[in-house]
Amino acid sequence: MLGLALTAVSGAAAVAAGYQSMAPGGQWYGKTFVGAASGTRQIALTYDDGPNDPHTLRLLDVLARHNINATFFVIGSYVLQRPEIVREIVHAGHVVGNHTFTHPLLTLKSQAEIRKQISDCRAALEDAVGRHSNLFRPPFGGRRPAVLRLAGELALKTVMWSVTAYDWNAPPAAVIERKVAQQVRGGDVILLHDGGHKKMGEDRCQTVIATDHLLTRYKTEGYEFVTVPQMMESSAASLLPSSVR
Repeated sequence: MLGLALTAVSGAAAVAAGYQSMAPGGQWYGKTFVGAASGTRQIALTYDDGPNDPHTLRLLDVLARHNINATFFVIGSYVLQRPEIVREIVHAGHVVGNHTFTHPLLTLKSQAEIRKQISDCRAALEDAVGRHSNLFRPPFGGRRPAVLRLAGELALKTVMWSVTAYDWNAPPAAVIERKVAQQVRGGDVILLHDGGHKKMGEDRCQTVIATDHLLTRYKTEGYEFVTVPQMMESSAASLLPSSVR
């Protein structure tokens, strides 16, 4: 009986550990940023897996029309292919972050490979736009202690998300909007995709349409759209005693 109990406990621990390595809000393996305090009126739109031609540029047009800035986590190999799109992102006032060089699941990689993935993406971004943010998002959200430790050694802050739009399979815009609406509580970092990790040119037209509708809806409802660094700054300020603000 004791052996069965120990096996059950061990199995449950393994399941929990696996969940924490992928769950956006999991904090077992180190602190990550997942959003501001629930109920605030800020929302941060984030886009993964670009730059992507032509949909990143179409998305930039939508964001410009709404006068909103977002945060883009880009893949280094795509940055090398289309550096001019990344320059357009930065020129428009958006934030770019590190999403590794080829988008592997880092939980399955050696420490040397993890460091190279992050460093090579950083180098590609520096060649394209020079100085950029210190933000990092692990592909698929996958992380273990070594991933977060190496990111920290490279002076990067790991950013996850609190709302998943489930747009990676390009569902209709109405489905994307509904998925987001079911989760938004305020203080959210929303995960969307302007590209796809499998190839350049992934169709993201439905995400572009959904973004337009989401911005219209939540601006009307009084939400403020910010970049991740702006949300981080606001969150840090809210924790300070009033005497030092």
